[in-house]
Amino acid sequence: MSCGNPHEVPCDEVLAMVYDYLDNECGEEQRHRIVEHLHECGPCLRQFGLEEAVKALVQRSCACATAPEHLREEIVTRIRSVSVTYRVRGVSD
Repeated sequence: MSCGNPHEVPCDEVLAMVYDYLDNECGEEQRHRIVEHLHECGPCLRQFGLEEAVKALVQRSCACATAPEHLREEIVTRIRSVSVTYRVRGVSD
Protein backbone atom coordinates (compact mmCIF):
# COMPACT_ATOMS: atom_id res chain seq x y z
CA MET A 1 0.00 0.00 0.00
CA SER A 2 1.18 3.49 -0.71
CA CYS A 3 -0.61 6.81 -0.77
CA GLY A 4 1.77 8.07 -3.45
CA ASN A 5 3.23 10.79 -1.23
CA PRO A 6 6.84 10.75 -0.02
CA HIS A 7 7.27 10.03 3.68
CA GLU A 8 10.31 9.65 5.91
CA VAL A 9 9.14 6.09 6.59
CA PRO A 10 7.55 4.35 3.58
CA CYS A 11 3.97 3.11 3.89
CA ASP A 12 4.90 -0.58 3.57
CA GLU A 13 7.40 -0.29 6.43
CA VAL A 14 4.85 1.41 8.69
CA LEU A 15 2.24 -1.25 7.98
CA ALA A 16 4.81 -3.98 8.65
CA MET A 17 5.36 -2.45 12.13
CA VAL A 18 1.69 -2.03 13.05
CA TYR A 19 1.51 -5.02 15.40
CA ASP A 20 4.82 -4.13 17.06
CA TYR A 21 3.28 -0.72 17.74
CA LEU A 22 -0.04 -2.12 18.96
CA ASP A 23 1.74 -4.62 21.22
CA ASN A 24 4.12 -1.95 22.61
CA GLU A 25 7.05 -3.95 21.25
CA CYS A 26 8.88 -1.10 19.54
CA GLY A 27 11.17 1.60 20.82
CA GLU A 28 10.19 5.20 21.44
CA GLU A 29 11.86 6.43 18.23
CA GLN A 30 10.06 3.82 16.13
CA ARG A 31 6.74 4.70 17.81
CA HIS A 32 7.28 8.37 17.03
CA ARG A 33 8.05 7.62 13.37
CA ILE A 34 4.92 5.47 13.04
CA VAL A 35 2.68 8.10 14.68
CA GLU A 36 4.17 10.84 12.51
CA HIS A 37 3.51 8.79 9.38
CA LEU A 38 -0.06 7.99 10.43
CA HIS A 39 -0.75 11.71 10.92
CA GLU A 40 0.39 12.35 7.33
CA CYS A 41 -1.10 9.35 5.55
CA GLY A 42 -4.84 8.68 5.45
CA PRO A 43 -4.63 5.24 3.77
CA CYS A 44 -2.17 3.96 6.38
CA LEU A 45 -4.25 5.43 9.19
CA ARG A 46 -7.32 3.58 7.89
CA GLN A 47 -5.36 0.31 7.61
CA PHE A 48 -3.96 0.87 11.10
CA GLY A 49 -7.52 1.33 12.40
CA LEU A 50 -8.59 -1.93 10.79
CA GLU A 51 -5.65 -3.82 12.29
CA GLU A 52 -6.35 -2.27 15.69
CA ALA A 53 -10.01 -3.34 15.47
CA VAL A 54 -9.07 -6.90 14.45
CA LYS A 55 -6.61 -7.18 17.33
CA ALA A 56 -9.24 -5.93 19.80
CA LEU A 57 -11.82 -8.36 18.42
CA VAL A 58 -9.43 -11.31 18.69
CA GLN A 59 -8.52 -10.27 22.23
CA ARG A 60 -12.18 -10.12 23.28
CA SER A 61 -12.98 -13.41 21.57
CA CYS A 62 -10.05 -15.30 23.02
CA ALA A 63 -9.77 -13.65 26.42
CA CYS A 64 -10.85 -16.72 28.34
CA ALA A 65 -9.08 -19.32 26.19
CA THR A 66 -5.50 -20.34 26.96
CA ALA A 67 -3.51 -22.30 24.42
CA PRO A 68 -1.76 -25.46 25.63
CA GLU A 69 1.95 -24.86 26.27
CA HIS A 70 3.09 -27.19 23.45
CA LEU A 71 0.92 -25.26 20.96
CA ARG A 72 2.29 -21.93 22.15
CA GLU A 73 5.86 -23.20 21.76
CA GLU A 74 5.13 -24.50 18.24
CA ILE A 75 3.61 -21.18 17.19
CA VAL A 76 6.54 -19.17 18.55
CA THR A 77 9.01 -21.51 16.81
CA ARG A 78 7.22 -21.14 13.47
CA ILE A 79 6.99 -17.36 13.78
CA ARG A 80 10.71 -17.12 14.49
CA SER A 81 11.49 -19.44 11.57
CA VAL A 82 9.40 -17.40 9.13
CA SER A 83 10.83 -14.13 10.44
CA VAL A 84 14.42 -15.32 10.11
CA THR A 85 13.79 -16.75 6.64
CA TYR A 86 12.20 -13.49 5.51
CA ARG A 87 15.03 -11.34 6.79
CA VAL A 88 17.70 -13.55 5.23
CA ARG A 89 15.99 -13.48 1.85
CA GLY A 90 15.43 -9.73 2.09
CA VAL A 91 19.11 -9.10 2.77
CA SER A 92 20.40 -11.22 -0.11
CA ASP A 93 18.03 -9.76 -2.73
